[in-house]
Amino acid sequence: MRLVTFRHRDETHIGALITHDERRAVFDFNAAQPHLPDEMIAFLKLGVLPSVHERYFIPESDVTLLAPVPRPGKIICVGHNYHGHTGATPPAYPDIFAKFANVVIGPHQPIVCPRVPVNLDYEGELAVVIGKRARYVPEDRALEYVAGYTIFNDVTARDYQNRTSQWTLGKSFDTFGPMGPVLVTADEIPDPGHLELSLTVNGEERQRSNTCNLIFSIPFLISYLSQAITLEPGDVISTGTPSGTGASLKPPVFMQPGDVVSVRIEKIGELINIVTCDG
Repeated sequence: MRLVTFRHRDETHIGALITHDERRAVFDFNAAQPHLPDEMIAFLKLGVLPSVHERYFIPESDVTLLAPVPRPGKIICVGHNYHGHTGATPPAYPDIFAKFANVVIGPHQPIVCPRVPVNLDYEGELAVVIGKRARYVPEDRALEYVAGYTIFNDVTARDYQNRTSQWTLGKSFDTFGPMGPVLVTADEIPDPGHLELSLTVNGEERQRSNTCNLIFSIPFLISYLSQAITLEPGDVISTGTPSGTGASLKPPVFMQPGDVVSVRIEKIGELINIVTCDG
């Protein structure tokens, strides 16, 4: 199922994006079953999916899709996790850093250049959303703790990132975490280790790879992180980006106001955002 958080008639609900009579529509969970939570993390904690009923379909054109998990408890990111993006010698351990919930925006919402000058870069990534509490998880059972998968753009201010050894500030400006458009439940992607990923800026392809090129697999990352951190429903693990970032081009090419950045991942869809100025 393709879960969504959406706004309709000034109310925010959760539901599923479906194709009905060759048209895309949103099945409104909260209209169908008013007792269900209208917030994704609380819904994931329940671990149930309602039966689809045509009566509660809303045309996709009548809703605004938001990030599937608008306020994750944790956003855990992995750096240098694709072969070809790390140099000749892969890292011995995952390079882990965090972003905060203030970064999260949904599809077609603007990535806002701050008022201070920054070298604004993109990073198209597959993100894992945790479905149940995970602590000391063995690698061979790690995927049992996954609610589903979505697209994440780990937008980065490269100059701020490179000022210090800690990346937090350069990664955590407001709007620097586009997510969506859907959360595809884990049953629809039994093998997240073989998904095509690409990113374009203004239609020009900048990144293309496959998650089979991840250095540290998704089961390994979940298990590794759970040895230190209790993972909760709705937590997001963004698994790293392949080569082709703007900073790696010669000369570097950073995003500018007016640019349209699109990330596509097989079986999930396309996440599109435009870059704008703050004020």
